[in-house]
Amino acid sequence: MAPRQSVLPLTYRAFFLIIEPISALVGAFYAHFRQDEYLAMTIHASSSVSLGTSVVLSQLANLYLLFALNEALVLRSTGDLRVWRTVLFVLLVADFGHLYSVSGLGSWVYWDVTRWNAIDFGNVLFVYLGASMRIAFLAGVGLGTPTKSKKTA
Repeated sequence: MAPRQSVLPLTYRAFFLIIEPISALVGAFYAHFRQDEYLAMTIHASSSVSLGTSVVLSQLANLYLLFALNEALVLRSTGDLRVWRTVLFVLLVADFGHLYSVSGLGSWVYWDVTRWNAIDFGNVLFVYLGASMRIAFLAGVGLGTPTKSKKTA
């Protein structure tokens, strides 16, 4: 049996297939090719990039690339809601991990926009947006899918 195809709302398609993958590619570019800037903005301090840190930042760039390709190409290949829900659930788990990863900067990083730099807007605000979009999708907001109700006896 072929998977059921769905036409998804433009908001979800634009965000998950275009906007977010491009954002991840920008992150990959900075993490690999502009490592000094990336690290300084991430930790809010000047820092030289050691060989070990350079390797780790290049690995991070590769994961951003994986994120971008996985989201853009896997989701673009199907309209099957089960596939979309599975991929977006996994990315939601990654969102929470990404937000936790900046906790060492202090709790201010989650709410004090007056102290944010460009990378904080990506690491926090954009991740809040992505997580909110995923939660809305997983909750069926705008999908027109019938809600399941309990059967009464």
